[in-house]
Amino acid sequence: MVVGRLADEVLRGVDSVTSTVSNTVSGVFFEPALRLGVTGLSQAGKTVFITSLVANLLDRGRMGRMQAVAEGRIEAAFLQPQPDDTLPRFDYERHLAALSGPEPRWPESTREIAQLRLSFRIRPGGLLGGMRRARIQHVDIIDYPGEWLLDLVLLDKDYATWSREMLARMATRPFAADCHAALSDADPTARHDEGAAQTLAAQFTDYLHAARAAGLPDLTPGRFLLPGALAGSPVLTFVPLPGTSAPRGSLGREMARRFDAYKAQVVRPFFRDHFARIDRQVVLADILGAIHSGPEAVDRLGQTLTELLAAFRPGRSAWLARLLGGRRVERILFAATKADHLHHTQHDRLTAILTALLRQSRDRADFAGARTRALALAALRSTVEETHERDGEALDCVRGQLAETGRQAAFYAGDLPEDPMQLLGPARDGAARWLDADFQIMRFAPAPVSRKPGDGLPHIRLDTAAEFLLGDLLA
Repeated sequence: MVVGRLADEVLRGVDSVTSTVSNTVSGVFFEPALRLGVTGLSQAGKTVFITSLVANLLDRGRMGRMQAVAEGRIEAAFLQPQPDDTLPRFDYERHLAALSGPEPRWPESTREIAQLRLSFRIRPGGLLGGMRRARIQHVDIIDYPGEWLLDLVLLDKDYATWSREMLARMATRPFAADCHAALSDADPTARHDEGAAQTLAAQFTDYLHAARAAGLPDLTPGRFLLPGALAGSPVLTFVPLPGTSAPRGSLGREMARRFDAYKAQVVRPFFRDHFARIDRQVVLADILGAIHSGPEAVDRLGQTLTELLAAFRPGRSAWLARLLGGRRVERILFAATKADHLHHTQHDRLTAILTALLRQSRDRADFAGARTRALALAALRSTVEETHERDGEALDCVRGQLAETGRQAAFYAGDLPEDPMQLLGPARDGAARWLDADFQIMRFAPAPVSRKPGDGLPHIRLDTAAEFLLGDLLA
């Protein structure tokens, strides 16, 4: 294990040194690979993002903001068998067929970790480019549920802290009233009874599903929502309880033990085996959905993004540094998805809101050496822009096919504020609702795709995102 880990670190360390050398001699000594992690918070469109990214890197007619594309240095891009035989393959072809078929539909969300290898043959640039052979660059895309990423924040908490925070949060949410009452009434010092524990765990799981439906991002423990083979196991049968201590054999002591087992047997192995090897990361967030859900959703989204960004900086946290072996994610893209639900005149405001949500922790991350960027994008554009007049006022709208009814509709979401603090202020102050605005949201179906040869899927700023994440590798 130690030798394997050291070998992996050595190989990764020499990638940047030997890639140049391998292109200046007659043969390629080895082909470097970069691991790109992609995850998304609830309803952010992660599967669509990966599918469109791959489609547009294979057929690059819509990727003009990528320098390597503009300069014609990508000679070929192709899919290869994934390098890890133990991981499922991201089902790119099936997802692409869903999005671009004669009756397009949104693909099913990924519920487990998956992987895809995209390889590039790149013609070197520069004055000596003509004297150097083309090189190969692999990009391994690691797809994992956002619910799993959120569990990262549990690793630095004990059971009592987690319980106290969770119960306080639930106390303010009307839809959590029944579950909160059941947990608050439970006696942590009573003797453990498995039937009672399973009943409480089922109620708590229902609460997490309701929180996700309400657009709230704080959905930990994430495996309660995506249990897979762990469904019904003791490691997913625990709940937050009041109090700080309980005797041996009690309900409270068993819940604390299972919380610790969840971190040790579920969370840590995932981050040790997969997250620790990621070089660059994409975090997708449905900012518009949070705004529509109200001030609490925006506030919790900001806190969640702050906690996640802090976790991406292992050098500042001893426990995570030990877990990840001292590695850092080099670049992090935070993307506000579904920009096609807004007229382009509001995209800068959407980006500004995401930037404000990340501001404090992002500054620390940049200082620690990681490059970060916030961006509004749509991995698949499903609307067109129109201007309509109402009461003598011109409204910039988008038109698309409604997912629920299939009919075409023009939609005006409402004006996002120029100053993000007009949203973030009430959110942080605990306002129950927006006082002077009503932000609407629609769910559009994917539009039929018309593509010329060499074109990928229509998008908004996906090429800008790809340039930030991969541009230097393809130079």
